[in-house]
Amino acid sequence: MKASAHIFLGANSGEGFYALYDQLLTARLDDLLILKGGPGCGKSTLMRSVAESLSAAGEETILIHCSGDPDSLDGVIFPALRTALVDGTAPHVLEPVYAISGERYLDLTRFYDIEGVKAQRGAVVARTDEYRAAYREAYHALRAANAVSAYRRSQVRAVSELDRLSRRAEGIARRELRGAAAQPGSVQRAFLGGQTHKGALCRFDTVDALCPRVYVLCDNYGLGAQMLESLCAAAVRAGEPVLLCPDPDRPERAQHLLIPRRGLAFVTSTDRLPYPGKPYRRIRIDALAEGTLTRAQKGTLRFCARIERALRREATDALAHAKQAHDALEAIYHPFVDFDGVSALAAQEAQRLLSRR
Repeated sequence: MKASAHIFLGANSGEGFYALYDQLLTARLDDLLILKGGPGCGKSTLMRSVAESLSAAGEETILIHCSGDPDSLDGVIFPALRTALVDGTAPHVLEPVYAISGERYLDLTRFYDIEGVKAQRGAVVARTDEYRAAYREAYHALRAANAVSAYRRSQVRAVSELDRLSRRAEGIARRELRGAAAQPGSVQRAFLGGQTHKGALCRFDTVDALCPRVYVLCDNYGLGAQMLESLCAAAVRAGEPVLLCPDPDRPERAQHLLIPRRGLAFVTSTDRLPYPGKPYRRIRIDALAEGTLTRAQKGTLRFCARIERALRREATDALAHAKQAHDALEAIYHPFVDFDGVSALAAQEAQRLLSRR
């Protein structure tokens, strides 16, 4: 299946699960299908099946990956059809705002053998409690890692000449985003990756697919967020629809900025998640920051970086435990799910969407 973009609308952060799914409710889609159903009932399977059918028919397809398991889907968007399917169960609960006229439920609980599942109650409770406890462990480790990261950032920020970054952003905006449009542009937010059971990842392939010119911000200390916000504001003034990607570790801060109509992106590259492509321009924020540090300060920051890496490994291990427990939970449900019925529903929905073209 060929997708035009791979994004995440949820992230595992130090404050717990952080969701951006409400944007789908405010996007005024013509049809938002909110899937309801418990573990193992075929939500991801149904979405992938519909996406494969519409992608094969030439429809632009944006895949929304699961923050805990990036190989699983939490949603799929078909922009040209103004339609999306999304998992609306916890932790990213969605409820219709304009019921039926804009959004509607797709109930997959109908495919459960209810009595069969009830007979497995003890196993269901044990595995559910296990994976929830593992997520709590992951969030504790991420919270500690973020505290260390914040300390590192504060130490570097205190001695950095950040006004030079502001001037650099103004120069780029004048060159790339000059002028003001009659109507301002718009901002959508999505994560390009985050902390998963496989470790930290970023879908830089989405950047390369949408934006051939990439400015790379070499920024291990998180000092470039203000620069990205400034460039985002300039793009909106120029009338551009932009995708602003928050930092999954600290979702209140910007990490990447994509301006697809201009084929232009600004991405953060770190030692942990380096940008693998060939940049159009490179902005060495680290060099600016580290040039004013003493040898002792650099040693302290290296020590803090080692602690942070160890804490993030603990988070990855906990998320891997959660994934194993959730897989075991789904395996309990699977014998009691009518997957033929799920497949038939997927085919029905795909045909309905294609008939609207």
